[in-house]
Amino acid sequence: MLLYNITVKIAGDVEEEWLMWMKEKHTPEVVNAGKFLESKISRLLNKPKGEESTYVIQYLCENLEQYNFYIENFAGALRDEHNAKYKNKFVAFRTLMEIV
Repeated sequence: MLLYNITVKIAGDVEEEWLMWMKEKHTPEVVNAGKFLESKISRLLNKPKGEESTYVIQYLCENLEQYNFYIENFAGALRDEHNAKYKNKFVAFRTLMEIV
């Protein structure tokens, strides 16, 4: 099993709207791409005072082939939509991990 992990630091002035959009639109679209079994959104609790909020979005998939199918066929368009909607309001990085 693989865990696709996206960490996002989001600007406070769009945080509430972004979180709702992620829960209601973006994350379901990623899962509905057909290759992920489930997803979770978590918020970092121990952020330094005055810093923007950090969220972790995690997607579970069965194997590397399914992950690669998502990356090759869906990830670009979904990332572009996110980037256009929240341009200059976030910083993100992605990691892929194997559950052991």
